[in-house]
Amino acid sequence: MIEQGIEGRGVDLDPSQRPGVPMELEPQPLPGSQVPIEPQRSAYPVFVHGGRTGMPPVFGTAAPPKALSGVLRKVAYHYPDHWARHWMMLLAADRVDSWEHNFRRILPLAAVAVVGGLTVRWLRS
Repeated sequence: MIEQGIEGRGVDLDPSQRPGVPMELEPQPLPGSQVPIEPQRSAYPVFVHGGRTGMPPVFGTAAPPKALSGVLRKVAYHYPDHWARHWMMLLAADRVDSWEHNFRRILPLAAVAVVGGLTVRWLRS
């Protein structure tokens, strides 16, 4: 590639020579906003990738880690996020979470069926 001799190429020009300078304003917080932003708090553990220095101001806590799927997620976050093992374990944790949800939904019906079956067996004897 031939280098072209354009003055200021690859660097910002002097602000007085930029076409948008008269319209540019210093960033200001909107009226009514809290300055500085207060970080979100969580009653549940929130897993963070190893390369992050801190949490963003807002993060999701809609599905807190629980049971076996939570353990799998915790183990997955011990691995760097560029490893396939990290993402495969998170996918497996999603599957286990759906199985846990279905099991919790069926458990009351299964308990009634077991108690009913034991009652019928006891009445027959």
